[in-house]
Amino acid sequence: MKKLSHIDTAGKARMVDVSRKAVTKRTAVARGAITMKRTTLKLVRDNTVEKGDVLGSARIAGILAAKNTPRLIPLCHPLNISSVYIDFKVDPTKNRIIIESRVTITGQTGVEMEALTAVSVAALTIYDMCKSVDKEMVISDIMLVEKKGGRSGTFKRSRS
Repeated sequence: MKKLSHIDTAGKARMVDVSRKAVTKRTAVARGAITMKRTTLKLVRDNTVEKGDVLGSARIAGILAAKNTPRLIPLCHPLNISSVYIDFKVDPTKNRIIIESRVTITGQTGVEMEALTAVSVAALTIYDMCKSVDKEMVISDIMLVEKKGGRSGTFKRSRS
């Protein structure tokens, strides 16, 4: 059975020492969704939400979130991120927006938390900008879809 890397032998939380790990290119892809009323989705698609450009704001918020992940997740390493890409897919059949992030670095530890944080904050930003017309929105299905690089190699979710 694998051990938790953020717990020392005495059971105390610790930041993992990555100083001996190889510097490699590492990429993580995360995805999530926000479901809303049909009328709210139309406002977002038509860019007529009173607060402004919802998806543009959510994209910037997601990028900023990825860059600031160590300020939110206590044992997360500060990283020199090479790129953050946020994309949105409107799914009118389910009245939802699929959010996907791709984060890349060349470094000694992965960027899974940065990708997951980017999706989470992008979804929260959409919620914040649309809550005046729809308080019943649901943020869901936030998950790591893929990661590449590092000692553990490649992970690709079988179902997403």
